[in-house]
Amino acid sequence: MRASVGTGPGPCRAIPPNWKLGLTLSVIVASSLIPLEHWPAHGVLLALTFAGLSLAGVTLTYLARRLALFLPMLLVFGLTVPMNQVDRSAAWAWTIALWMRCTVSFLAGLWLVHVLPFAELLSTLIRWRCPRLLVAMLAFMYRYIFILWEELARLRHARDARDFGRSTLLIRWTTNAQLIGLLLLRAMERAERTHHAMLARGWDGSPRFLADDGERNDV
Repeated sequence: MRASVGTGPGPCRAIPPNWKLGLTLSVIVASSLIPLEHWPAHGVLLALTFAGLSLAGVTLTYLARRLALFLPMLLVFGLTVPMNQVDRSAAWAWTIALWMRCTVSFLAGLWLVHVLPFAELLSTLIRWRCPRLLVAMLAFMYRYIFILWEELARLRHARDARDFGRSTLLIRWTTNAQLIGLLLLRAMERAERTHHAMLARGWDGSPRFLADDGERNDV
């Protein structure tokens, strides 16, 4: 399993994994429960989250790139609410609350990604008695997402080699849809082969891995 993002040095690395996950969930829950009229509390949560990201070593350039991917989708989704409501003032209040809560939750999750390696996250979820099916799905998703990404890169290179990169926009949209369908089929075939191979090796549905202390963790 590849190393996670949160393996670098920093003061946040000294926090126990249980505290890291608990702090993140606490910020997300608090942001969801605070009413919009108490907007200074949202500002405090946002400031604390930014401070945590700074202590985790997250640069402004990296943060800007991530927000550039997240904020446009959030803005478009939020703008659809006032357009379909008669009471525009209440709809805008709900939209602003949605933007603030989702932004705080996104930044809190980004902090968790940088301070808690994925293997430690799985072991923490096991200690918290999370369903073993959920832990297994997260483990497989993290392990095979890189394989699927490399498969997608090979498909894109093959497409570019056939049209020499000079296709029209309509043709590229069509080929992209075909690539997604082909990638889905290959992912299903690979998942079936992997499942049969793991059953042949005695897998019983419980993810097992070595923690930092060398002790094996089971669900």
